[in-house]
Amino acid sequence: MMIDLGVYVGLFAVAFAAATILPMQSEAALAGLLLSNNFSPGILIAVASIGNVLGSVVNWLLGRGIDRFRDRKWFPATQEQLDRAASWYTRYGRWTLLLSWVPIIGDPLTLMAGALREPLPSFVILVAIAKIGRYLVVWALAAGFAVI
Repeated sequence: MMIDLGVYVGLFAVAFAAATILPMQSEAALAGLLLSNNFSPGILIAVASIGNVLGSVVNWLLGRGIDRFRDRKWFPATQEQLDRAASWYTRYGRWTLLLSWVPIIGDPLTLMAGALREPLPSFVILVAIAKIGRYLVVWALAAGFAVI
């Protein structure tokens, strides 16, 4: 039982970090755990989703204070990425957050949502749809590989 808790905490941490400034991949961790058939897929997806959405909320908070942080070495986006994200966000609005799961562009979009003052409730709803959807696809792919 304690081992299970450690696995879930570890998955949460990886999913959280993957949505923030650290270059991590949570999909591989989730897929490996799903393929092990030792854990509930529903709980794994819920834990990964909660961690990943909360990590995006950290980006949203960083975006709110972007002027104070943008010159720091640890800041997760370059000026070019921020300009591209601002352009997309200004052109397409909050719906761009449905792309928050996409590598390279997702983190700057979540930062820009904070910088452009997207309300937190709509931010969380759209990011959750995107991130849960991605993890459901990972689950479907893992289930397909398990059958082979």
